Amino acid sequence: MAQQEFGLVGLAVMGQNLALNIARNGFPIAVYNRTGEKTRDLVGRCPDGLPLIGTYSIEEFAQSLKRPRRVMLMVQAGPAVDAVIAQMRPLLEPDDLVIDGGNSFFQDTRRREKELRQAGIHFLGVGVSGGEEGALNGPSIMPGGPRDAYDLVAPVLTTIAAQVAGESCCTYIGPDGAGHYVKMVHNGIEYADMQLIAEAYFLLVRGLGMEAPELAEVFARWNEGELDSYLIEITAAILRKTDDETGQPLVDLILDKAGQKGTGKWTSESALDLGAPAATVAEAVFARAMSAQKDLRSHASRQLRGPGTEYEGDRTQFVEAVRQALYASKICCYAQGFELLRAAGDEYNWHLRYGDLARIWRGGCIIRAQFLHRITDAFETEPDLPNLLLAPYFRDAVHAAQTAWRHVVVTAVTLGIPVPAFSSALAYFDSYRHERLPANLIQAQRDYFGAHTYERVDREGVFHTEWV
Repeated sequence: MAQQEFGLVGLAVMGQNLALNIARNGFPIAVYNRTGEKTRDLVGRCPDGLPLIGTYSIEEFAQSLKRPRRVMLMVQAGPAVDAVIAQMRPLLEPDDLVIDGGNSFFQDTRRREKELRQAGIHFLGVGVSGGEEGALNGPSIMPGGPRDAYDLVAPVLTTIAAQVAGESCCTYIGPDGAGHYVKMVHNGIEYADMQLIAEAYFLLVRGLGMEAPELAEVFARWNEGELDSYLIEITAAILRKTDDETGQPLVDLILDKAGQKGTGKWTSESALDLGAPAATVAEAVFARAMSAQKDLRSHASRQLRGPGTEYEGDRTQFVEAVRQALYASKICCYAQGFELLRAAGDEYNWHLRYGDLARIWRGGCIIRAQFLHRITDAFETEPDLPNLLLAPYFRDAVHAAQTAWRHVVVTAVTLGIPVPAFSSALAYFDSYRHERLPANLIQAQRDYFGAHTYERVDREGVFHTEWV
């Protein structure tokens, strides 16, 4: 058997599409799946001439690879990754490389990298974003682990990634779990971005009574300006889609109960662990949790009353105000994400290059957006920028949108339309711009009931007061 340059284990849709992407770019690849049917299916639909072979035992798979072996795992995050690594360990040799391309928790990646390093085996945790289409045609790729291990596969990863303006949407992120951490925060931003778009949609539906065809045109127009992004683009497409059986807008027939796979929760938990204020991501996670309580909400809707939900102002002006509020909230969402990345980089000594992260998110991934180049520019101008809100472009954009943004949140509250992400993003902005917050009272309370002490504004030191 001719030996292949690359191997891939796990042939669900993402794994199959990634394997085809690798082969199509000229890299000979061997694939393996624990059920041979999926392997045969992929081999059967692989175009003639592509350098892809199927193997039907883990031993045959290992023997088919050139040394040092380069093996990518595309299996479900969690115990399945450890199980496949344990299965392969007896077949691996020093200097072989194992790559986890799933959405693994970054602390698991740090543990696996350490364990395999002690056995002389390289390990990379690689975030892959873009869904099925991205895997096939070019995803955003976020590799973390030893730099020399990344160098073994850099030609493959940079080639199969999305390409924007002649640049690959793949770059080395940092050691041990850095790649999976960055992918996790990417997904947390994605949660918040989707929730913000959903709230904009809901405001226009509930407040203005707009229907799907008209909404589709609104989102399509928004996608021609500063909100130009993949998520706005697909929102317009979703709103145009009609159900084949009923002829109604399909979105109106979909149950309002959102699922989640955990990365948003992990992002929120990490923000809490590191003391980084990423409340808009957390609100997006909680909003999905609230949506999951469909039966309880249906019951409550028949007992709890709110105000009327008809907006009485100028419709055109309100649509524009929602657009501005969405953009300002989106900026705050990204500001929180990059603030969290900075906190993690400091905590784990990763030396992340923030402008590069925005650059590789410009193509392939779910949060790809036109304004990401503005983030790259901001960090290239000021590498130690503490917060995106302090970059001139984003500061001016939020200032310009501020009046409309506040009007939208006030209107939502007045009409009883829930906008937790819009409200959270605005509260983040208002908190960040205040030199003094009411935490002085909280600290006094903590000292009163628990003798936790406090600092003063007028002198150095730590103090405690006998309050009574």
